[in-house]
Formats: sequence, structure tokens, C-alpha cells
Amino acid sequence: MPQTDPRPLLLVDARLVDPSTGRDERGGLLIDNGVIREVGPSVVASSAPNGAEIVDCRGVVVAPGLIDMQAFAGEPGAEHRETMRTISQAAAAGGVTSVACLPNTDPPVDGPAIVDFLLRRARDRSIVRIYPLAALTKGRLGEEMTEIGLLKEAGAVAFTDGPQAIVNAQVMRRILVYAQETNALVVHHVEDPKLVGDGVMNEGEFCSRLGLAGIPREAETIMLERDIRLVRLTGGRYHAAIVSCAASLDVIRRAKADGLQVTCGTSINHLTLNENDVGQYRSFCKVAPPLRHEDDRLACVDALEDGTIDVVVSDHNPQDVETKRLPFAECADGAIGVETMLSAGLRLVHDGQVSLNRLMHAMSTKPAELLGVPGGSLKPGLPGDVILLDADLPWVVDRADLKSRSKNSPFDEARLTGRVVKTIVAGRVVYDYR
Repeated sequence: MPQTDPRPLLLVDARLVDPSTGRDERGGLLIDNGVIREVGPSVVASSAPNGAEIVDCRGVVVAPGLIDMQAFAGEPGAEHRETMRTISQAAAAGGVTSVACLPNTDPPVDGPAIVDFLLRRARDRSIVRIYPLAALTKGRLGEEMTEIGLLKEAGAVAFTDGPQAIVNAQVMRRILVYAQETNALVVHHVEDPKLVGDGVMNEGEFCSRLGLAGIPREAETIMLERDIRLVRLTGGRYHAAIVSCAASLDVIRRAKADGLQVTCGTSINHLTLNENDVGQYRSFCKVAPPLRHEDDRLACVDALEDGTIDVVVSDHNPQDVETKRLPFAECADGAIGVETMLSAGLRLVHDGQVSLNRLMHAMSTKPAELLGVPGGSLKPGLPGDVILLDADLPWVVDRADLKSRSKNSPFDEARLTGRVVKTIVAGRVVYDYR
């Protein structure tokens, strides 16, 4: 667990953006003993308590730290791809103060002892908050439900089999019934593996030009439709991890209109990139679900702004050179993203497609609410996990500067505008760009 800075920290002359309240105004913020104490226009340098460190923000944005609901941390079993230390450093550089780590490790996170191991390892090695996601089925094999109650007691904040869909509808029904009884959040990867087959990118004209096997949108929508019917049957809390096409968004809208406990997320990749970014077989753009047509991307952007999409995740999936620098059809799925998630999202803000408050709500406030973890707000009494964001600062993504252990970024060499200049966890500065 990140250590609390014993000195009060006063941020003054900031643009305060709080997505939990809709606040967007000039003012200051005081953190003392790791907790937000005061916030608003009346918080100025002259009100600083004795011994406080004063930071003049000079008009940059002060907002809640991001909470990433979907990232792969490497431990245990894949430390060559990422570790708790490196993912926390990358997260801090990207303004992410809390990370929910996927359970597709070796061994998978399907027992209380492994949850306890992750919490201990994070306490010793991470500079941000780490929350384990536990597996829905034993061994992530999709056959036998895990002990969800015991895993929740051990510290798991939600349940998912990661990038593995549960094909057996009866197993999924039992999971949702038990989740309803324990108020557990079921997070599911909505891709039918049989329809995905040997596909490696979005099915369509561009895919055919490249001579690659395609993945139809129906691989996503059919699985999502099935899950929604099971939610209607059981009443469980359900979150579609990543939706990527317009047809899926229509399914989510109908479910929400019917009052079901259904939410959904999408990745920053599906909001800011499309199938054309694959270009000449760029393996760093091979992700699951695949990057879609531009019409689907625009539909996702509109759905984010209108609230249909609840959460934006990095889908941080580090891969080393042995699995990524291969022919496109043979390389592993996945891209790193925890460090560039917010900066890439600011493309939508600068283009006028999404408001900054809405983007921050999907990256901080809503994830905190769904996972039941503190944060996502500048309200007094909550943890002092905040970021300073210079929304107009231009920079170029250089893989040599990325903190992640792996370098498979789809934004490699991209020109971005806006980046986090300071990340604060529990009142302690854990990243300072300047």
C-alpha cells in the first residue's frame, strides 16, 4: 500500500475538475495525512497549515487519479512481461493511481492464497494502489465456478476470467446467480471463441485486402446477447469488459432501458484507433477484440459521451519481443496502455467529441463505484489520490521512455497533446514529469 506523506500538501491556482460532482472551476486543494481535507476557490496559499508543501499549479488541471479496471500485471508467472514494480511506475506516469489486475496469471488468481500473495506483493513493491481481480472459474477453464465468496473476503474486488470467455451458458448462469447473492461484480470478455476462430483482425474489406482472416462483429454481439438474457434471468451484476461495435452498444442500451444491472467498458484503443491503424501489418495494433471500422469507433465515442459506455480502460497487455515481433497472423494479442491512456483520450477532448469531465468520469469515478474502492472524486474525506494534468502539453511517445517492462505500444512515435505532470497517491508525489 502506498505510504502517506506526513506533510500536508496544498495545491493552489488549479483548474479543479471533479467528475463525481461536475465541478470545473479555479481553486485549490489541501491533502493532509493522506486524505483530501479542503477543496474549492477559498483554498489559497495563505490558508496553508504549518509545515505544508505548497504547489503552484498555474492553472493546470487537478483531478482525481485514474482507476484502471483492466490491466495485466505479470505476477505471478509472467514477470518477463511486467511486474508489480514496473506496472506501478507506468501507471503513475499515466496518472493512474489504482490498478485492477487481471487474473490470467500462472497460476491463475482462483484461490484466496493467491489474492493474499498479490496484495502483499503490491504492498511491498507498488507505488500505486493495486486491486486483484479474481477468476470466475477454476483454472480459468470455464467449467467450475470459483469460491467467489471466499475470494471476495480475501480482497478480490471483481471477478473475471480475463481475455477468456465462458462458453458454457449453464456455468455462466450459476455464476450470475451466486454473484447476485453476494453482490459480486461479474466482468466478462464478450467474444465467442468459435466465431473468432482463426481470425486476427476485424472482418471486412480492409481485412480482405491484407489477406488476413477476419473476426466478425457477431462474435461479440452474440456472446453479449446471451449474457444479457442470463442477467435478465438471474438479476446478477454484470459488466461487459470491452465492447467495440455499434451493434453491441444497441444491446447495452436496451438492457439499461429495461433496468438490468448492466454496465460496459471499452478500451482507449477502440476509442482512438481503427482497423486502418493496422496499416502494413503493425503487430502492436493486434488486440482482442480487434480494432473495428471507423463507423464503430465513432459509435463508441458517441456512446462514451452519452453515458452508454460507463468505463474506459487501458487494456494494458504487455508482450515481449518473442511473442509480438512476429508476422501479424502469428503474434500475440495485446498492447500496453496504462501510461498513455489519458493522453490518448485527450484527443477526443481536443476534437470536441467528449468533454473532459465525461472522460475523467469514465476513467476514475465510475470505476471506483463499480469496484467499490475509494477514489474517483475530490470530495473531502476521500484518499488524496490526485493528478496534475497539463492538457495542452505536446509530447511524442518514445518507447525508450516508457516505464512498462514491455514496449508494445500502439501509440509508439505518436504525437499527443496533454500529459500528466504530477501524480499523487495518499498525499505523496509518486511521479513528477518536470
